[in-house]
Amino acid sequence: MTQVVAVMGRGVVAPGVGLVTADDLGLTRGDGYYDAVRVVVTDGHTRVDHLDRHLQRFARAADALELPPLVEADWRALIAEAVAAWDTPGEAVLKLVRTRGPEHSSSEPTQFLTITTAADATQARQGVRAVTLSRGTASDAFRDAPWLLGGVKNLSHAVHLAAKREAVRRGVGEAIFISTDGFLLEGPSAGLIIAAEDQLWTTPTRGTGILPSVTVEVIMDAARAEGVGASEALFRPEDLADADGLWLASSIRGIMPVRELDGVALPYSADLTRHLAATAGF
Repeated sequence: MTQVVAVMGRGVVAPGVGLVTADDLGLTRGDGYYDAVRVVVTDGHTRVDHLDRHLQRFARAADALELPPLVEADWRALIAEAVAAWDTPGEAVLKLVRTRGPEHSSSEPTQFLTITTAADATQARQGVRAVTLSRGTASDAFRDAPWLLGGVKNLSHAVHLAAKREAVRRGVGEAIFISTDGFLLEGPSAGLIIAAEDQLWTTPTRGTGILPSVTVEVIMDAARAEGVGASEALFRPEDLADADGLWLASSIRGIMPVRELDGVALPYSADLTRHLAATAGF
């Protein structure tokens, strides 16, 4: 099995069945949003990581895009049906998608999900090299501009994919967006965690427009429960020389220590990396 596809109101369908019309606004204009959840099958047991948190973020995005409210019970039922049909051992990606629907024939959202085998992230979890790329906005550009849809995992991912390609052109595997005023923001598909001053830090979501990372939230909540400081702050790349480490945190790829940024080696702790990964369930 390579993929499971399920459509709201129809349940699991054959992977080759058409899902959207040619004028679907999610396809033609990127007018919609999605979320991605890790699924793990081990010894016949299937685990869906942090589903409650992902569904909460999925629901919040509906309000931001002024789409009909999410019916959580319907999504949970569809997810359960799809997960029951997925039995491929290892890691997979459960992707939930909602668009505004067809432009000319319906006002109902298009709603479906897929489960697909995840790419192997073993090497990235050992460490990555990254470059900073300008996002072209100041660190507070989203503060008074809700129409910019800051914090929404929208379907318009062309810029993020372009950033990944640029990172590869520069000879590394990862990109980290930086604001025009010089602050680290997030990766194209991952949040940031910094260890410094005996505590953990992450980028503030308010004002920066970054996506609230479920994996970062899980780790920060666990740190607080352990009595470790966990706060938000803006860091510049030059601040990292005095830090204890920098990590990209992804719901799918896991905890990836950044070993080098813009050609400069960064502090690295194998023990702390293992602890963060275990905390997030990797």
